[in-house]
Amino acid sequence: MTRAPALGAARRAAHPGGFPPPAAAGAGGASGSPTPLLEVRDLKKYYPIRRGVFGRVEGFIRAVDGVSFDLYEGETLGLVGESGCGKTTTGRTILRLVEPTGGRVRYRGQDITRLPARALRRLRREMQIIFQDPFGSLDPRMTAGQIVAEPLVVHGVPRRERERRVAELLERVGLAPQDARRLPHEFSGGQRQRLSIARALALRPRLVVCDEPVSALDVSIQSQILNLLMELQREYGLTYLFIAHDLNVVRHVSDRVGVMYLGRLVELADADELYARPAHPYTQALLSAIPEPDPERRRERIVLRGDVPSPARPPSGCRFHTRCPLAQDRCRREEPAWRPIRPGHWVACHFAEEAMGQAS
Repeated sequence: MTRAPALGAARRAAHPGGFPPPAAAGAGGASGSPTPLLEVRDLKKYYPIRRGVFGRVEGFIRAVDGVSFDLYEGETLGLVGESGCGKTTTGRTILRLVEPTGGRVRYRGQDITRLPARALRRLRREMQIIFQDPFGSLDPRMTAGQIVAEPLVVHGVPRRERERRVAELLERVGLAPQDARRLPHEFSGGQRQRLSIARALALRPRLVVCDEPVSALDVSIQSQILNLLMELQREYGLTYLFIAHDLNVVRHVSDRVGVMYLGRLVELADADELYARPAHPYTQALLSAIPEPDPERRRERIVLRGDVPSPARPPSGCRFHTRCPLAQDRCRREEPAWRPIRPGHWVACHFAEEAMGQAS
């Protein structure tokens, strides 16, 4: 599956250095580079572990623990990793659907982590989300027309304009205007996801978080929804944070790809670069698990030993060292720095160069 060209390619070319490391929080990147639409710096989300009758806090689940990246207007940044690595929590925390424990999120230069509720509500017109479950995220008592119109009602769009825009959106996502009278259970899974996409676009946002938007759909329907998302991106100039666990899907839609493990980013690069020259042992293991469609070709599978550690008690040093085939004493003692190894290719690994050499 080849990756379709996206609007973010021009942004990426103008900003070859990727994004500044967490230590350079607030920096805009290389001189003359475009300003990011979204800047995430050292983002954290901890959930308390409470025990006993009085709910005494005995620790924290570190769902997201120091994530930093930039997202440029018109591009798609894919976010991948195993279940429980913090991908979905990252997306929801960026939108403040859950409140961050620490860090900064700047949207168009404005720090939204400290915005009061009224100001944040106005800003939500520009930031929307497509949820993973195309049925559970829809109110079963509302018609399709009411679901798509709900954001317009909340933000005070006049009734006549609402009706016009609902009919326009339903048709644009592949549904009929008369479908506005149907309830969610009357649609198929793919149609429900089209309805979710229409709702997300109702306010004409600039940033859309796609939280595994095709993982609950049949394979035959997935390609239709992916093509629709890319068409809408080109038509409306949308910027996507695309969260998924299917590496083929992520490669198809993304300009850049970030890999998460146990609440942290371990690698980020241009999609073609990351798939051709992965530098982190965890990324290499993920890519080795992709099924090979050609029966004449064989891919050497990298089998990781052990289980993913608990996010309540992450390992010291490099969090991946308990499963890494290249781990040494330094990995157990010292946390790896987030560093560039090639232009636009960032990794958190002490021995990334050795890992790349073994993979080539």
